[in-house]
Amino acid sequence: MTYAASSMDSEQRIPLPEAEFAGEMSIEEAIGKRRSARNFSRSSLTLDDVSQLSWAAQGITSERGYRSAPSAGGLYPLELYIVAGEVDGLSPGVYRYRQTEHDLILLASGDRRSQLATAALGQSWVRLAPAVLVIASVYERTTRKYGQRGRRYAHMEAGHAAQNIYLQATARGLGTVMVGAFDDTEVQRALRLPADHEPLGLMPVGHKR
Repeated sequence: MTYAASSMDSEQRIPLPEAEFAGEMSIEEAIGKRRSARNFSRSSLTLDDVSQLSWAAQGITSERGYRSAPSAGGLYPLELYIVAGEVDGLSPGVYRYRQTEHDLILLASGDRRSQLATAALGQSWVRLAPAVLVIASVYERTTRKYGQRGRRYAHMEAGHAAQNIYLQATARGLGTVMVGAFDDTEVQRALRLPADHEPLGLMPVGHKR
């Protein structure tokens, strides 16, 4: 079953399954088993996978609005995008994760993985993974308080979010890798990102082959 996007304030939104707060694998085991993966099987991801990975990266973890990854000054410059290709229950397209509602907002329909792989200097695993998580930053959210130092804080935060994705993927029997080699402008163009949403990392995710 594919979720139909519902309309809210002229936006198309896809509700995500509720995130799980306990799993079978310990954090110590996940750390020990974590490895970068670039070879993926043809198996699709599930909407539960997307939900859990999104929550691990940037989900709300307290009534005060704190997120799963620490942020300098609680300013949260990061934005998380899902480039879906083969996700059961989710049409191919580019989605923005909205942590306050734990849902996805559709930005662009259609499979953009090939375009994204081209922007990533032809790295095939970006095209072949069932989905790619894209971590972007709106630097102004931190630089308006911390000046240019805020850019470094945003990069630190991206690392925290990426490690959460790595560990959550491992705990679910999935693989991922952080891709940093890409043309920023081409990624923005391929995914139709706002000009101030600057991509910091691409994380293709799938079942390891």
